[in-house]
Amino acid sequence: MDDRTKRRLVVGFATTLVSKAASTVIQLVQVPVLMHFWGKSMFGVWGILTGIPTYLSFSNVGFGSVAGNEMTMLMARDEREGALGVFQSCWWLIALMMGTLLVVLCAVLYWLPVGRLLNLTELSEHDVKWALFWLALSVMFGQLEQLLQSAYRCVTRYSYGNFMKSCMSLLAFAVQLVPIMKGYGPRTTAMVFALANITGTLFMCVMVKRDIPWISYGWKHASFREIKRLTRPSIAFMGFPLGNAFNIQGSQMAVNYAMGPDKVAVFITARTVSRLALQVVEMVKNTVWPELSIAFGAGNMELVRTLHRRAVQIALFVSLSVVVVVAVFGPTFLHKWTLGKVPSSPGLVGLLLVVVVFYSLWSTSSTLVAAINLHERLATMYAIATGVTVVVTYFAARRYGLYGAAASLLLSEVIMDTYVLPASLKIAHDSWGGFLLAMVHYPQSLRPGALLARARRRTQEVEVKLEDSGAEM
Repeated sequence: MDDRTKRRLVVGFATTLVSKAASTVIQLVQVPVLMHFWGKSMFGVWGILTGIPTYLSFSNVGFGSVAGNEMTMLMARDEREGALGVFQSCWWLIALMMGTLLVVLCAVLYWLPVGRLLNLTELSEHDVKWALFWLALSVMFGQLEQLLQSAYRCVTRYSYGNFMKSCMSLLAFAVQLVPIMKGYGPRTTAMVFALANITGTLFMCVMVKRDIPWISYGWKHASFREIKRLTRPSIAFMGFPLGNAFNIQGSQMAVNYAMGPDKVAVFITARTVSRLALQVVEMVKNTVWPELSIAFGAGNMELVRTLHRRAVQIALFVSLSVVVVVAVFGPTFLHKWTLGKVPSSPGLVGLLLVVVVFYSLWSTSSTLVAAINLHERLATMYAIATGVTVVVTYFAARRYGLYGAAASLLLSEVIMDTYVLPASLKIAHDSWGGFLLAMVHYPQSLRPGALLARARRRTQEVEVKLEDSGAEM
């Protein structure tokens, strides 16, 4: 691993830390604010409303993510014109699909009694439909944003793209809080949130053009042949957001139908607390993803193997460490965080923490498969596993309550662990023995003594520079 790669990983991890910190701030602030101004029941309704449009996150059929992988591998071989062709082709395809989906969405909202179908009696049918329209519009514009971030990723400036996205997310969230605190309901809040996100996407269009001059939004380099070549992996990529929707929003809907919105509020908040460990795991994944694409595109399998091993090792260590901390302090935090409206529920939090450990293992390893567009079977397996789990969650919640719902989530994680690890090792040309040995072996440079020595050297270097500058003055 050369110094440039290490430097990109360090900077990428730092900016991803900012991104996850922003996400954590949003989660920590949102719950008590909504609980205070709307109450537990309306908070549960908002969780369902914001969850439904997530199913539209696969409306770009994965072209944004697959395009990012392809562009990064092409740029690793210095094929700029090919990368631009991928960008323009996917841009117009996503825009066309957004327009088509918007027409279908409007028809569905106009003809169907959506509020009644979702068991949302706290809001009028009119308010439910408008809230879903605005939230869905925000999600659809997010697909273009994903492609714009891919432009930064292919020129190894993914850290800058992540930082920009984090700032826009915080700003959109801050704007969203205004109507909530002014006494408005979900309909107005959804509209303000959507308009803020759409503005952010347009701003990012301008920034990409300014920062990457060879990127253009015209038709010249777009081609149907390019779209056709990427269609199969792109359709397969749809399984990831679909699986995520099943895993998060699907389980919430299962609890809603089985037990009602009040229990959904308890389930959502307890799961949010348990998933704090995943923030760091996602940081590791997001940092190593572009580097895996670059290394594989350049044919450097030794670096691919090293990156995969280290990513899984760090993610597993961090998730276990955070799980211990959350298991001790999480239940008390849950009760105080929700202003006393949700019980501490140590048993529920504990079950959800077990799910987190199993998830962190396969999710980090799967980054290798997804980063090089060899994810077709993986995405299909994930969608099937999470879809089956949603059904199991409904019946488990009806019979055993929230504990049954939490325990049922283990099903999809165990299935994915069994499938993903062998697939990733095969791609990396790795062996089980070498992989498992790497999990318990840390390089000398990453051991506590070496890290402390490095920190002392850096401190001494800074002191010397300060003394030299003082002498010059």
